[in-house]
Amino acid sequence: MIDRIMEVYDARPKRGWLYCIVTAIIVSLVIWSAKGINFAGITSKGSEIAAGMLNGLLHPDMSLLFSSASDGVPYLIFQTIAIAVLGTFFGAILAIPVSFLASENIVGKAVSTITRLLILLIRTIPSLVWALVWIRVTGPGPVCGVVTQSICSIGMISKMYITAIEDLDTRILESLDASGCNTFEKIWCGILPQLYASFISSAIYRFDINMKDATTLGIVSAGGIGASLTQCINSRRWSMVGSFLYGLIVLVMIIEWISTKIRRKLATGQ
Repeated sequence: MIDRIMEVYDARPKRGWLYCIVTAIIVSLVIWSAKGINFAGITSKGSEIAAGMLNGLLHPDMSLLFSSASDGVPYLIFQTIAIAVLGTFFGAILAIPVSFLASENIVGKAVSTITRLLILLIRTIPSLVWALVWIRVTGPGPVCGVVTQSICSIGMISKMYITAIEDLDTRILESLDASGCNTFEKIWCGILPQLYASFISSAIYRFDINMKDATTLGIVSAGGIGASLTQCINSRRWSMVGSFLYGLIVLVMIIEWISTKIRRKLATGQ
């Protein structure tokens, strides 16, 4: 038995040279990348900003943290959630027909290839660039954030939907077809039960990303708490910065806890 094991071990593919080449390429890329980055140290202005943000976290503006006004943390957090919810909802809904058109086992290779190129185009352009484009159309504000997140969500969610669609068990459809079911009945009873858990899980995952992106998009005045946070940082109002940061920390923790519970429920039923 041992001789047989050693015989199989000795007959294994000899790939030491391949591992050496891959390691050499990785090391070369790291060295080349390091030479292209020149770190000149932390500037005095950067140290001032870091110290100011730390001071803001230690001494937040409590009146702003619990204010019900339109410039208060609760209102801006709810606005950020609204942008993420609408962006995810519209993106998830629009991604369904796009993903079916991009699935080769549904529409064939020609149509799926064209649709996949469209998805690739959407995914290639960063969300900040999309925001800069749409802000010229809708103007600054939450609407720009919703439109931007909807477009970006289509690119990512449809990619995940396609994987689920291409893993469909077609034997169920063949059984329904043999039973005399029409197209609607096959979709309702054969396709959707296999896809809804994956679709919901993908949408929740994208919602987590959109929550963080909704803050980042505030840099270009696309609404949410990010716009006010950027203005306070630029004007050195550190106590207000601390209030906004605390609001974001609590928001992300709550969203992460809820989304984890939902995904576990979908995956395990518990």
